Amino acid sequence: MSIAPTLLSVEGLSKSYGGVHAVRGVSFELKAGEILALIGPNGAGKSTCFDMLNGQTTPGAGKINLLGHDTTGKRPRAVWRLGVGRTFQITATFPTMTVRENIQVALVSYHRQLFNLWASTPKFAPEEADSLLALVGMDGYAHRPCGEIAYGDLKRLELAVALANQPKLLLMDEPTAGMAPRERIELMRLTARIARERSIGVLFTEHDMDVVFEHADRILVLNRGTLIAEGSPEEVRRNPEVRAIYLGEGLVYDISHREGAPA
Repeated sequence: MSIAPTLLSVEGLSKSYGGVHAVRGVSFELKAGEILALIGPNGAGKSTCFDMLNGQTTPGAGKINLLGHDTTGKRPRAVWRLGVGRTFQITATFPTMTVRENIQVALVSYHRQLFNLWASTPKFAPEEADSLLALVGMDGYAHRPCGEIAYGDLKRLELAVALANQPKLLLMDEPTAGMAPRERIELMRLTARIARERSIGVLFTEHDMDVVFEHADRILVLNRGTLIAEGSPEEVRRNPEVRAIYLGEGLVYDISHREGAPA
């Protein structure tokens, strides 16, 4: 059996703000087709870690290697060009443009087109845009304005936009935030299926433990900027330090409940 290649390698990643360690010495790897969850209580350093990987924040120390390239301190566009897609906790679409046009904007950028964006976008690569819509189950939405579709559909559209640059790595910051429980599970099932079919590595943060434990192959746990646990969902579920840090947020019940233990 062939071993999946490593897409992302992080070594000793650190960032401080005024003497406060937001992220301290974090190291991990992510392989093609793997779904890796990054969890931790509020203020654990998850967003800072994501921003450093994506190029929005410059690391204070450490090294990021993406697809064989040292991307430490690179700008977000340079990281995106190497094959990284990203979704955000709050969706960002053009509400007056159609669903298809929102994807076409991303395709225009990916294919390095320099013509008038607003005038030419509706004519650019409609078949490619429709193929991405079909991939996320939105075949019939192409001509609908984004401002008129449901929030769950906006999340699926955001996934399609993130796939427009044919990424090898997806960074998803709380992808199911604001969604109903059933929609959360459906979105992550869709993401997992696409990731495994296309050998895309996925790193995601999430507060919903149902989503994390059902879909993650491995889980990283941050607390006060430090990586305190790493392993399979079962290994993380049984880790006493993980249980302890989540006790104050009520999430320990979710973890314990899965193995029939009392809350």
